[in-house]
Amino acid sequence: MSLFNLILQSALPWLLLLLLGVNNVVVSAVEEYQTYIIHMDHCQKPAPHLTHETWHQSILKSLSSSPADEEELLLYSYSHVMHGFSARLTPTQLSEIQNSSAHIATYPESFGKLFTTYTPEFLGLQHNTGIWPAASYGEDVIVGILDTGIWPESESFNDEGMSPVPQRWKGKCETGASFNASNCNRKLIGARSFSKGIKTIGISEEEYDSARDFGWHGTHTSSTAVGTAKGVAPNARLAMYKVNWETATKDTAATDILAGMEQAILDGVDIMSLSLGINQTSYFTDAIAKGALSAIEKGIFVVCSAGNDGDFKTIYNGAPWITTVAATTHDRSFVATTTLKNGLTMEGKSYFAKNVSLTNLKLYYGKGNMSKTICNDTALDRNEVAGKVVICDSNNANVSQQISEVERAGASAAIFLTDSSYPLEPEDFVIPSLILPNASGTLVKKYVTSVRNPMVKRMKFVLTRFGTKPAPRVAHFSSKGPNPITPGILKPDIVAPGVDVLAAVQPYSSLDVDNNDVTINYGLMSGSSMSTPIVAGVGALLRAVHPKWSPAAIRSAIMTTAYTKDNTGTTMKAIFKDAKYETATPLHFGAGHISPNEAMDPGLIYDMGFQDYVDFLCGLGHELNYPSFMVALSNETTYPVAMNFKRVVTNVGNDTSIYQAHLENIPTGMKIKVEPNILTFTEKYQKQSFVVSVEIDRDFPKIIYCFLKWIDQHSHIVSSPITAINF
Repeated sequence: MSLFNLILQSALPWLLLLLLGVNNVVVSAVEEYQTYIIHMDHCQKPAPHLTHETWHQSILKSLSSSPADEEELLLYSYSHVMHGFSARLTPTQLSEIQNSSAHIATYPESFGKLFTTYTPEFLGLQHNTGIWPAASYGEDVIVGILDTGIWPESESFNDEGMSPVPQRWKGKCETGASFNASNCNRKLIGARSFSKGIKTIGISEEEYDSARDFGWHGTHTSSTAVGTAKGVAPNARLAMYKVNWETATKDTAATDILAGMEQAILDGVDIMSLSLGINQTSYFTDAIAKGALSAIEKGIFVVCSAGNDGDFKTIYNGAPWITTVAATTHDRSFVATTTLKNGLTMEGKSYFAKNVSLTNLKLYYGKGNMSKTICNDTALDRNEVAGKVVICDSNNANVSQQISEVERAGASAAIFLTDSSYPLEPEDFVIPSLILPNASGTLVKKYVTSVRNPMVKRMKFVLTRFGTKPAPRVAHFSSKGPNPITPGILKPDIVAPGVDVLAAVQPYSSLDVDNNDVTINYGLMSGSSMSTPIVAGVGALLRAVHPKWSPAAIRSAIMTTAYTKDNTGTTMKAIFKDAKYETATPLHFGAGHISPNEAMDPGLIYDMGFQDYVDFLCGLGHELNYPSFMVALSNETTYPVAMNFKRVVTNVGNDTSIYQAHLENIPTGMKIKVEPNILTFTEKYQKQSFVVSVEIDRDFPKIIYCFLKWIDQHSHIVSSPITAINF
């Protein structure tokens, strides 16, 4: 199979196909032969030819200077990825083909390179240093994911080069609709489904009554966590527990979730990841909280998503034994460029998923008609805009509505002008389009209104840019604290990339701009569902490096080594639904953004065990040894107010270490004292206790915070937020 054919069959719409422009050249005495891909109109195939291939052979045989055997020219005949063929041709022969009415387009041979998800790079994971090689990429750690199922044929779950399944594993692969034991391997070592609860209200007839994924989500989260392509822990094992099903209400039965969690515990998973949540009223009635506590008792690290409700006090999965994950952006962006006929080139944001280039299209702008300029519903006239590039003025950031209107009117492409960065999903970009800021838009409008026949010389999709600033930023949809059940415990715990995360999905067919079928195997998804498996993957790496660490120790290492500044050197920002943003706080990002390499060597850990959580639930006044500090006040609080927090840290760094307490960014009205402010360790695993005293002498607006950082002579920095809220 040709490289081109292979690429098209597994086209990743969210990836950049780098065209290197290296032509395969053979020197002839008269003319050089080059390899071309010829796109033909299959409707013009003459009736006598039973197949496209015989038609293509006859075309080549009829060319001047054609060799006696036309197969010397023909490389491949295509009838699925596209209609056409590839062949080695001279310029004269190519010209003859291009003069045919059946010819649509010619593409010089190029060599492609596929890119998988960029998230590991953004996390700082490297092959030659840091936690990846130290953890052997998570080798033999078993990650159990509770989700919508798995698409086992994905290359992300290829087991090539993996060792035999660990003998301690007790799970299995269940047979069901379109799924049997042979679908599992040394990578995907378990697959079960749980549906008795949800079947009482009914599931879609199209659903697979098995562990096979119907709706992408489970395949995406699984490949993000442990995919062999570029999952966070590519050598870890995967076990899928299907508890989410396609239903009219999109609900998931708590009975199924609990059954899945129980089975995961019995099977012997090391990490449990749940990108789902149940409305919380009490930890005693929350199936996930109950199942997670049982998992913690068995030493399983449990990671759950914080939710996508976006507002304050909307946290899901806030039980203190669960590691709760919110979502951020990363520094990758998807863009397109447009060049006007006057030579002006501009770059804008675009999620249009095809690597295409459009040329020499007329440019349309409905000047003089406000409804047309903003592309209101039903405003555009098909006779005026069909086949053109339409400019749409800002319309209160409602770009998705404008895209629908432009598509309805038959335009070939669109340029949307807005300063808003209101989030759009990739599926919104149903036609080639890009978003330009109003400043650039002014130049475009000046051009289109000053010439008689305005033209777009070229629009190119889709390009990838790295180093976008500022990044990371807390996603607009990410649920925020305080914890609605126990506000005295800071939630979320951590943030990780959850916007435009690229990972494996259930394969599906799509059409490119020439209406050719392409198969899509990878896709972008956003949500705290996407950030959760990233933390689960990091947990797997830490379990591989430190197999005896408790779940609390793993979480502590992740939290105390997190960072809170973006790539501009300032505190992370939080995006709002109206695209504005403000400086984020621990209610947005918890302890900060995950930093896997640093988490491998945290210096100190705040450890806890199962009994600590039991005592906490029993209301015995037990204070949890949490890696963060939270003062939860109300509008009725009388000031001044003081609270003391006792903590115990365990030395997991150098045998001999001296840590000194540093307080950073103490806000006005907050006084803090740490006693003792120096901790001396003479051996590994030695424990030391300290007390943080917090006094607040005045009322304050909503939230204030600072950081306690224990710093030793070996460059360990053990950071914890100290937060006060007034809700």
